[in-house]
Order: sequence, then C-alpha cells, then structure tokens
Amino acid sequence: MSSIENKIDFAVIFSVKNANPNGDPLNGNRPRQTFYGLGEVSDVALKRKIRNRLQDMGEKIFVQSSEKSDDGCKSLNERFKKFQDTFDKNVKDNEDKVRALINENWIDVRAFGQVFAFKGDSLSLGIRGPVTIQSAFSISPVDITTMQIVKSVNSEDTGSSKKASDTMGSKHRVDEGIYVTYGAINPQLAEKTGFSMDDADKVKAALQSLFQNDASSARPEGSMEVKKVIWWKHNSKSGQYSSAQVHNSLKVNSDGSYDITKLENLNYEELDGAVKEK
Repeated sequence: MSSIENKIDFAVIFSVKNANPNGDPLNGNRPRQTFYGLGEVSDVALKRKIRNRLQDMGEKIFVQSSEKSDDGCKSLNERFKKFQDTFDKNVKDNEDKVRALINENWIDVRAFGQVFAFKGDSLSLGIRGPVTIQSAFSISPVDITTMQIVKSVNSEDTGSSKKASDTMGSKHRVDEGIYVTYGAINPQLAEKTGFSMDDADKVKAALQSLFQNDASSARPEGSMEVKKVIWWKHNSKSGQYSSAQVHNSLKVNSDGSYDITKLENLNYEELDGAVKEK
C-alpha cells in the first residue's frame, strides 16, 4: 500500500429535502440549527456515516453502531478485549507494537484516531488520526416543519383498551437545504497510523456514497443526496496552502451550484455522488 505523499483537502456538498439530517436530543430531536438558523449536521454524525459506508465495503470498524455490529460485541470494551486476546505475550506490554496492531486492524482508528482507556484496563493509549472533518452547515437558513403524530398502540400496558396520553408525538423535518462540510488528510499523521492512499480512496468513495444504506423514518430514501465531492491534492506533504485557504476557494450557492477559485499548482477533482448499481 502506497503512503500518502501529498496533503489532501476535501469538501462535500449535499442536499436535504423533507428529512431530519441530524436530530438534537436536547431539543426534542429537532434538526440541529445554529443561532442564525443555519441547518447543522455534527462532525460525529458524519463520521458515523463514513464508518458505516466503510463497513459496507467490507472494512473492519472499531466504533460500530449497535445495529450494524458484525462481531457480536456489545461495547467497545468488549471488542477491544476480544482483540487483546489475540496478542502474544511479547506484545501485550509493548505499547508501540499494540498501537501498530490496532492501526492495522481497524480502518476507522487509523483514519480518525481513537482513545483506548477502559475501566479496569491497564492499557491506556490515544491514537491521533490523520482524517479530520468539520460539521456541515446549510448555505442558507432552513425552514423546519413539525408534524404531530399518533402511535397506533400504547408503549406501556395501561390496563384498558384506551390509548394512553403518550400516544401523541412529534416528527420534525428540514423542508429543503443545501449543506457543505470540509475536511482534510494530514500525511504526517498518516505515517504514524499507517493510513495509506488506498485508505484515502476508500474514504473518498465513502463520502460519495454517504447516504446509501442510511434510510430511516427520519431520512427516507432519496431525501438526502451527495451532490459533489471536491478533492484537492497539494504538491507536498505540508501543502502549499493552508486548509482554510483551500476551503475558502469553494463558494457554494443556495441552489447547490458552486464556483472554485483555482489556486496555483493545486490539483482537484470534482466527483459526483455515487449511484447505486441497478
């Protein structure tokens, strides 16, 4: 696998229509919004989707969601303990060897990093990953529609055939919006975790297919779509421009159209969202 010799920046432009892209649990699961009314999708939610897409590609993932667990483990601690059981005696007390095996085993760890510190575990280490991604924000303020819903059955036994008061509920959605998120891949940190160009290409593919196999009642099929992935490649490991300069060279409009100011000696790709094979 080839190492990363050039700094990489990227952006993802996606649309939301009649969906809740990221509910806020502290606000009745309403779609996240900034103080100024812009829609928001947290970086944690975006990394969750990237992990899920990588897992769909057959990659091993450490931070799995409970509904997509493929190894029977019910917690991160259990998954790591199971992995530790494969260590030889000469490995267990060697932090560098343990770190190398962890990075080799899980693509999300060597991409995003991870803190391994579990209760009652003598091993405690942190891994800093080369891939960073920002929260996504809508280009314009979004309108949120709230719909009252009624459950068809009671959640608890009320002792009678009548519906309890908890059968009422609310469902929220963003009517329409264009969102954009930015990220980068740091070659120096990639060297430390073993994150390769092959891994970078897999992350690129995951960004293109970000909302595939991600449907739910809050995000129906077709309600969220990747419009474009912009992939910038610098001419050196440190990059000839800061990530802020590169990201600011992209101007996205509220209708999803965009303009890119070309920066000298900076190559970039404009990639469409992935389309499912028929």
